[in-house]
Amino acid sequence: MAPSTLGLGTYLGEPTPAADAGYVAAARAFHAAGGTVFDTAANYRMGRSERALGEAFRGLPQGTCFVSTKAGYLPMGDGVTPERPGDWFQRVLAGPGILSADEVVDGCHALTPRYLAHQLEVSRAALGVDTLDLFHLHNPEQQLPHLGPDRFYGMIREAFEACEGFVRAGRIRAYGTATWNGFRVPASRPDHLSLERLWAAAEAAGGRDHHFRWIQLPLNLALPEAFLAPTQTLGGEALTPLRAAQALGLSVQVSASLMQARILAQLPADLVAALGARTPAQAALQFARSCPGVTTALCGMGRPEHVAENAAVLALPKADPALLEGLFA
Repeated sequence: MAPSTLGLGTYLGEPTPAADAGYVAAARAFHAAGGTVFDTAANYRMGRSERALGEAFRGLPQGTCFVSTKAGYLPMGDGVTPERPGDWFQRVLAGPGILSADEVVDGCHALTPRYLAHQLEVSRAALGVDTLDLFHLHNPEQQLPHLGPDRFYGMIREAFEACEGFVRAGRIRAYGTATWNGFRVPASRPDHLSLERLWAAAEAAGGRDHHFRWIQLPLNLALPEAFLAPTQTLGGEALTPLRAAQALGLSVQVSASLMQARILAQLPADLVAALGARTPAQAALQFARSCPGVTTALCGMGRPEHVAENAAVLALPKADPALLEGLFA
């Protein structure tokens, strides 16, 4: 399944039946409009986003959806059972021996192989998918300041080895790293992620034919670092995250394309028109999906009316990169 240049995200919303119903309707509308990429995570709305997508996928033709999810943050509940987070942790993770409290970083994050395997099975069941197209380690940079670089990349290698095992078992097709700060901040930051070191960890885990094939990071008109900032180094050359990903042959999902709609009121009409769009939301999406190196721009769409506006960009040709660079001259 070829990923569409726009993807439906499922991060926002309360863990309620009403929000579930909105995502089910939106996902089906997005599929009908030609969208193929659906992005979620184990902790989004305490697991309810995965289950809503699973409901939306029922009855759709097989092989027409590219599904990506993430593991790393603890859901701390199932969004249905009334229990305290600590009780949930003991019942679901600590009691069965899946994860101990001393393996959790910052009270919320874990990437141990056993936890990843557990969460992958929960996600596959919730989504109703035998083989996930993409399984991300979710914001791994959360652990970098805690572990330090050497221990961190050792931990990443172990996680990648687990993911290679998931590929061999037919549970996933590829894996990646979905980030917020990691790739776009400078190397001087304690949460900076090095694509070069991640690539080396993947080769150590899976050889030259490893399945570390994707990354995810934010990109929008207010956070353009993925497109503009040379935060990555490959072979001694400073590159932007998008150019570094291209050099390694990595596909890229970009998140927060609308910055939760906070940037839309700032977009002038002439910019909207220059990007070939009819609305500020379409212009913001057109910018994100058109940056060279971007495979899919993700956008939260929790209602069919969001889809009706946003999916229109799928019919637009991508904007000229020179025009995009000129926006920041």
